[in-house]
Amino acid sequence: MPGRPFRPAWWLPGPHLQTLWPYLFSPRRRLALRRERLELPDGDFLDLDWTPPLPGPLVLVLHGLEGSSESGYIRRLTPVLAAHGMQSAILHFRGCSGEPNRLPRAYHAGETQDLARVIRHLRMRQPTRPLGAIGFSLGGNVLLKWLGESASDSPLTAAAAVSVPFDLQAAAARLERGASRIYQSYLLRPLRRAQIRKHKLRGIPPPVARDTLARLRTLREFDDRITAPLHGFAGVEDYYRRSSSRPWLHRIETPTLIVQARDDPFLLPHGIPGADELSAAVRLELTDTGGHVGFVSGPMPGLSRPWLESRLAAWLEAHCVSEVRRGDTSAPPQSEA
Repeated sequence: MPGRPFRPAWWLPGPHLQTLWPYLFSPRRRLALRRERLELPDGDFLDLDWTPPLPGPLVLVLHGLEGSSESGYIRRLTPVLAAHGMQSAILHFRGCSGEPNRLPRAYHAGETQDLARVIRHLRMRQPTRPLGAIGFSLGGNVLLKWLGESASDSPLTAAAAVSVPFDLQAAAARLERGASRIYQSYLLRPLRRAQIRKHKLRGIPPPVARDTLARLRTLREFDDRITAPLHGFAGVEDYYRRSSSRPWLHRIETPTLIVQARDDPFLLPHGIPGADELSAAVRLELTDTGGHVGFVSGPMPGLSRPWLESRLAAWLEAHCVSEVRRGDTSAPPQSEA
């Protein structure tokens, strides 16, 4: 089901301007959200932020590394979904909703059990409502891996993923090269802060001393010294191998759109899967440019167009809207926060 081709804005040439422009100039208005807290069997919690009720499909949105419902790509997406009659539920990974989670562990690129719990929760609450999902960056990797693990058991009607680090080794290597090291430095700051904040507010120290934490200069080092030991991996190589979504793509049976740019500054080109690695249910729309969660089009800065958001909404609408059941307009729960 092809969509309108992406035509990059001429005034944003190259991957870095495409990546940075949406980040710097995203809408600053706050979304009207209601929060729901899900208590987990291990004593931890997950927070879901709901947009106002609409009678159409429900879309679960997964953010990227250290993202949240405040992330610019989510603030841009949810109004477009709403314009198509779709309500959004934004899943915060553990520790990303503004409050440190309760356990030493947090989240990582291959953590699919929490996603599975949330999807079961949504499906039990509204069993006949069409359910879609969209994942960005790390959230896209989590979503695709879960879709492959679930195969024919997935209750989703359709899914989409954007700027995915399919191969975590290739992603880590790209972030250690050239101008991409700027993004790596930017991402490490909130990761370090989250460890320090959890220690301060929860009394849970990081796996390494604070001075060692400050000396971790690459995401690979952080994943080796923090992410891997906290989540039961033997080391960074074990974590990247077992958590990459690439080996699972051929098992996906849910109609799934992947939007990816060849010039993504977060992934080496050889990390992008070939057509022979995809199942028949997966459509990979690979553009020459677009950066990382960029894909900005339009004739001039004041007239930029939401190509990405419109493409995602159109994909889900095409697969989900025909399944909307009249009368299943259940509203989300009131805030429990």
